[in-house]
Amino acid sequence: MNKDVKIIGVPMDFGQLRRGLDMGPAAARYTGLVSALRTLGHHVEDLGDVRVPVRTPVEEGEASDYIEQIRGVCEQVYDQGRTATRENAFPLFIGGDHSIAIGTVGGVSHDRPTGLIWIDAHADFNTPVTSPSGNIHGMPLAVLTGDGDDRLVNLGRPGAKVDLENIVMIGIRDVDRLERERLKKSGITVYTMSDIDEQGMSTIAKKALMKLIHLKRVHLSLDIDALDPVEAPGVGTPVPGGLTFREAHLFMEILSDSGKLTSMDLVEINPILDQANKTAKLAVDLIVSALGKSIL
Repeated sequence: MNKDVKIIGVPMDFGQLRRGLDMGPAAARYTGLVSALRTLGHHVEDLGDVRVPVRTPVEEGEASDYIEQIRGVCEQVYDQGRTATRENAFPLFIGGDHSIAIGTVGGVSHDRPTGLIWIDAHADFNTPVTSPSGNIHGMPLAVLTGDGDDRLVNLGRPGAKVDLENIVMIGIRDVDRLERERLKKSGITVYTMSDIDEQGMSTIAKKALMKLIHLKRVHLSLDIDALDPVEAPGVGTPVPGGLTFREAHLFMEILSDSGKLTSMDLVEINPILDQANKTAKLAVDLIVSALGKSIL
């Protein structure tokens, strides 16, 4: 089914200290995202980028110092997601670091319960108390479930934005010690890379969708570092042993066939660290697979 796709760029890199993620939306556009989606028959409107404050060398500090900037950007993103879903459109957010998910998931889930598929090398389930680095891009999932700085937890509407039982995490392989204990106690469904190795991506994808079958809306939050660095070198926090090209595409194809996907964000493309735009090209390929491109 053709969709009314609204592309929203979120060139924000305040959630971590490495520069370059603010160029992710431009890299995806340069790689032909709009034309690729239109080729599939979708109506595509590029809404441009939300307003992001300029990050100057004078302002450099700990990532946790940028909560107000992150809050301001995510409020815009929240409003964009809420508006798009109310118009029965498909909001497609391109980041930027993963802290943008505080706004994307919050906005698309404002009016009705929404399932969340979180594909990432990292759990992003730290709080300011448990985080070794203090980087906000390692905390968005915790924030979305009601734990973290109140300025972020209560963004858009008070409290948690998604129920723990409506979250499925896939591809996890790098979890901090205290974060691991929080995750084990949370009740979130987690499929690590070991699970994928043992069961295969097809089985994991079908289990994930069965977990969310009671919901009419599903949001995909895809951190491109979920893929192996050989496949996606242009990321800020690479971790060996990630998803292969085919595993990632297979998941997108199964998700597309399900008809459940209603919104998406793709984050953490860093063109400065990329090789001949390889990571941005892969990101665009995964997006079009999730939105209906198939082999036959």
